[in-house]
Amino acid sequence: MRDNEFGAFLRARREAITPAEVGLPTGPRRRTPGLRRAELATIAGISVEYLTRLEQGRDRHPSPEVLGAIVDALRLSTEEREQLWLILGHDKPTALCPRVAEPPGQAVRPSVQAILDRLEPGPALVINRVGDVLACTGGYRRLAGPLGVLDTDPPNLLRYVFADDRARSAHPEWARIADGRANFLKHGFRSDDPHSAGLVAELTDAAGASFTSRFETPPAVLQRTGAERWVHPEVGELLLDFEIVELPDVDQRMIIYLPADEATSAALDRLDGRQPGALRAVSG
Repeated sequence: MRDNEFGAFLRARREAITPAEVGLPTGPRRRTPGLRRAELATIAGISVEYLTRLEQGRDRHPSPEVLGAIVDALRLSTEEREQLWLILGHDKPTALCPRVAEPPGQAVRPSVQAILDRLEPGPALVINRVGDVLACTGGYRRLAGPLGVLDTDPPNLLRYVFADDRARSAHPEWARIADGRANFLKHGFRSDDPHSAGLVAELTDAAGASFTSRFETPPAVLQRTGAERWVHPEVGELLLDFEIVELPDVDQRMIIYLPADEATSAALDRLDGRQPGALRAVSG
């Protein structure tokens, strides 16, 4: 880790939590913006002296038990755990993962489905932490269905990219797409989680080095926006911008695709049976 990233992260997160968030009384004479060191140490069950050493960078290698206690006390979100993982390095401590390996969700909340309904006829989908497609718009079905993305039960983005030969024709920049899919799985992977471990074993068997060479490299920051080139059997090549939105309280993400140029906008309109110009290309 560079300099004292770990200590700076702990201090910043400690100062961002209010006493009320952890059930402590709020007094008028508090001079610290968040929790005092003594308060966090008490909640985590460690000494103030040791927490001070961690924040000051005099100790940068807490045990998994201590790290787990601090992570729980700080109430880190999934995104914050990912950030801390990157700071600590490639070997993801179990403490940065949820304590119980819950099965990946297979349903979306009604409010999330309502958002998808509002996004019609644009292509959009919701996936869980192993890449299963849980719900999607009709626009996404018209885009991805003819390419074979939705053929498995449940449809899975990683299984399609690495185990379906059609993916290489559908994605002219297949290698870049594969890099992103493998990185996504690394961020949700736990060796003691049979759900993600099972998918890794399946893809290792089906795709060999094209998967393992990517999965075994250190994780990178998740890409949450960008562009993808697709080739559709009915309307030809498409350039699609995407935005990825983390859904609160569930380990799910919504991916929204938008036409990146006028040709793609017109092509999506044709797929949807709409007049040209209904789906406008992103500009700027």
